[in-house]
Amino acid sequence: MVKVTNAFDSYSAIGNKEDLQDVIYNIDPTDCPFMSMIGTSKATAVKHEWQTDTLAAADGANAQLEGDDITPAASTATTRLDNYCQISRREAAVTGTQEAVKKAGRGSEKGYQIAKRGKELKRDMETVLTQNQGYVAGNATTARKTRSLESWITTNDSRGAIGADGTPTTGATDGTQRPFTEALLKTVIQAAYTSGANPKVLMVGPFNKGVVSGFTGRSSARQNIGADKIQAAAHLYASDFGDIKVVPNRFQRERTAFVLDPEYVSVAYLRRIHKKDLAT
Repeated sequence: MVKVTNAFDSYSAIGNKEDLQDVIYNIDPTDCPFMSMIGTSKATAVKHEWQTDTLAAADGANAQLEGDDITPAASTATTRLDNYCQISRREAAVTGTQEAVKKAGRGSEKGYQIAKRGKELKRDMETVLTQNQGYVAGNATTARKTRSLESWITTNDSRGAIGADGTPTTGATDGTQRPFTEALLKTVIQAAYTSGANPKVLMVGPFNKGVVSGFTGRSSARQNIGADKIQAAAHLYASDFGDIKVVPNRFQRERTAFVLDPEYVSVAYLRRIHKKDLAT
């Protein structure tokens, strides 16, 4: 091929308009399964407290004489629990010139950056809430930290060899890692149910979501699907104690599987997410 003599090409031209789409693509995930499934409440101090109580064990021999004299049983006090509010933030600064110039994909640079930081903050919160950290009360030189989900679980769990439950100020001690099996899941579900819980959600990382879909119970499942569809995932685990929704969470630790009843979990906000203008 030979170029025509003196043909003026795009490489030499001045003034050709750029071809830039008026959109910004961002494929980073913003879904936060844990925060979406639980409730919210209001905190009025940096230290948030609440109470729990338990019922006496069921008595199968509770048969009394007619007219019997009554001796009141001793009452037990409630249990007082607490946690600390953690401050999280994301910052952005935009020059006046950048805000003024014409841009592709957004009208306001300031608005775009604020919206982006809001999504990042939401991901941070989901990660913090599902981690394995105890609370830090904080002081003038130490930031407060909230006690996260994994540290709170101290009963009806299975941590493996050398594993130990956490305390209010420490995370749990990780046990020796082992494969996630249906037998382990059944043991925890039964223990929780026996203790009075009604688990409704199994929340796992991406790797163990695939493990759950490969549990042996899937081999006897029957489902009508289209000829052009491959059904390889399990979204519901039918246990002996009720159906449990299987929820993947990319922000929690891969080594952990949570068996939860979302009714008894909530996030208490002292100050909800808001924006604050900094000095010019």
